[in-house]
Amino acid sequence: MPDPTHAPSPPGPDQLLRLDQQLCFALYASSLAMTKLYKPLLAPLGLTYPQYLVMLVLWEQDDRAVHELGELLQLDSGTLTPLLKRLEASGLISRQRDQADERRVRIRLTDAGQRLKQAASSIPVSVMCQVGGELDAMVELRQRLHALRQRLQGQPQAN
Repeated sequence: MPDPTHAPSPPGPDQLLRLDQQLCFALYASSLAMTKLYKPLLAPLGLTYPQYLVMLVLWEQDDRAVHELGELLQLDSGTLTPLLKRLEASGLISRQRDQADERRVRIRLTDAGQRLKQAASSIPVSVMCQVGGELDAMVELRQRLHALRQRLQGQPQAN
């Protein structure tokens, strides 16, 4: 057990500036590794990782406004619009002007987009198996990452 009277000394400037000590790099490298893990799982579905995220949102609730998708996925319209155009060209979604407000575009799954949900249903389990570890630990990590994102964005934390 550590001796509480002898707290570790704070790291010096040289230690603080080491790449392996940076939280930002650990998150960045982990994000790249996670995206790389998904690539072979999504290839048979013809989806990229960002497209998969859009499909997840639509499988959860179909018929969403583009701005809603952008907010949920934290993507700006310059990133989201080309992604949606590619999904539409693949026949997975349709984009239509909102009848009540022509300025808004609504996104709906096509029948092919709906069917793809079944084919994608094994992906989360495959990812959990490849990541390994205890389910409780993964749930806790996800919750801590959500809390970190909220703090970084200056949002109040949910309890």
